[in-house]
Parts: sequence; structure tokens; C-alpha cells
Amino acid sequence: MAFAPERIGHDVNAVEVADDLAALIADWRAWLADERRVSENTFQAYESDLFGFLRFMTEHIGDTPSVTNIAALRPADFRSWLARRSQDGLGRRSTARALSVIRTFFRWCERNEYLTNHAIRSVRSPKVPHTVPKPLSSPDAVAIVEQIGDLAEEPWIGLRDIALFTLLYGCGLRISEALGLKQSDAPTGDTVTVLGKGNKQRMVPVLPAVRNAIGAYMEVCPYNLAPEEPLFRGARGGPLNPAVAQRSMRAVRGWLGLPDTATPHALRHSFATHLLAGGGDLRSIQELLGHASLSTTQRYTEIEDAHLLAEYRAAHPRAR
Repeated sequence: MAFAPERIGHDVNAVEVADDLAALIADWRAWLADERRVSENTFQAYESDLFGFLRFMTEHIGDTPSVTNIAALRPADFRSWLARRSQDGLGRRSTARALSVIRTFFRWCERNEYLTNHAIRSVRSPKVPHTVPKPLSSPDAVAIVEQIGDLAEEPWIGLRDIALFTLLYGCGLRISEALGLKQSDAPTGDTVTVLGKGNKQRMVPVLPAVRNAIGAYMEVCPYNLAPEEPLFRGARGGPLNPAVAQRSMRAVRGWLGLPDTATPHALRHSFATHLLAGGGDLRSIQELLGHASLSTTQRYTEIEDAHLLAEYRAAHPRAR
């Protein structure tokens, strides 16, 4: 039976697939959104990885992808896709994530009896270099929060940036979580409820410094902060774009002479590392950060261990 090709996705993500596969993918996307309830960013990343894989297979097999021909893919076909990603200069971490998405897709297909392909089970994920978070020192984190407002073009924007970066460092939020707050979510009390990855909510304590910074920004913001509208606004009144926050961080780290690793996300790493160094409990830090797995939080112990070892080597007479 012949199937007509159908174009799915938008712009650079668009790919032509047979209509039987298009219907299957529509069900998979609904499952991601309605049952897995992944965030919008995760949803788009999954789409991008799957559609990129299908675009490669269109060229590789010389035919429009369909349920029949992707079920017949062999280990060598999957390895060819991985090799192309390497040739295109894509990193191992990115490729490992993409392979995980493709595995998830095929497992979902098998579980729902759409198709079965055992070949992907034999494909090994590329080895990802072990890395640890790169936090800022306490003085550097404080300097960023205190001085970022001095570089803004307008006073209210300076107070907005101080409020945003104080929130990232004081509560350990991801930049997407902070920018996702509505006015009604503003951390003006003792806690703030955050919507994290997978649409999971968590409650984070709010320090007085955070409350004060948020209050100072809200008092001078020239736009109407209605309860259901974004808390953080751009210069023209729309939702603050993450790229603008990244640009502000680049400016202040240049001003302070900090390395490129000083990013908005580094303030989240700093929050966790400084709590741990101050005697914070690992499980509590896991909850504050919204990590699904304790192993993710345990990476911060490596930073603390390395710091202690460096201090030992610098101070102990027999270490010289």
C-alpha cells in the first residue's frame, strides 16, 4: 500500500514523511504533551531531534520515511546517523541526548504496538566527558548581583536586572523558571512556588534580599503588572527574553573581569554550592533545585571535595 508524503514540523524542523508515520508522530507528540507533560522547551527539543533523524534517513535510505522502512532500519543505519552528526561537528553530549530521544520514540512505538525495531537496542551511546558545575565564588556572585544594575540604560531596567539575578542566586532558579513567573507569583512572601521541568511544582524559601529586590523593581516598572502577566518585562513591555538576560550577564562579567563560565545558570550552581559549603543537606538542596535524581545534585559534592583538597594542599606543610 502506497502512502502520500506529509510535511510535518515548521521551518527548519520540517520533514516529509509518509502519512502513516505522520499519524504515528502526531500520537507521540500528544503523549509527550498530555501524558508526559514535558515543558515546551523539552517538547521542541524532542521534535527537533526526531525530525533531524528523519531528515537524515530520507537521504540515507533514498525514500520518504514510513512506518515500514523505519521499522526495518539496521544497526548500521543508526550508526551512520551518529557518524553524520559527528562529521557535522555536533558534540557528544548533544548526540547522546538525540539518541536518547530516538530510543524513547522507538520504545513508545513498540509499547503501543505501532512498530518494533530491535536494532536500536544494540547502538551504543557516545561517551560523554565527565563535567562538574562551574559556580562562582561568593564574592563574585555578590558583585554580579550588586553591580549589574549599574550597566543598564534606564534605572528601572537596572532594578529589574538586580531583581532577576538576585532571584537566580538567592533561590537557585533556572532562568526559564524565573522568566516564567507571573506577577501573581512574585516572591514577595516567605516562599515562592516554581514551575520546573516536567511541569513539576516546588516551593523555595525567599530571602529578605530577594523580596526587597523584587519589590524595588515592581515599584518602578513602567508597565502594568497584571496578576496573570509576566513579572519580568523587556524594554518595550513584553516578556523579558532570555537572550536579554544573557546579554546583561556578558556585560557585567566583562566589567568585573570574570570568565565566560559566569552565566545566569552559574548563579544557580553557586546557590547550590554555597549552600553545601555552609553545611546544607544534600536532600534538601535536591528539593530546592527541583532535581529528579539525587545523583544530579551529588555533582556539587565534587566541587566541594576539590575545594577542600586545594585548601589542604595550600595549607598543610607536608603537602608542599
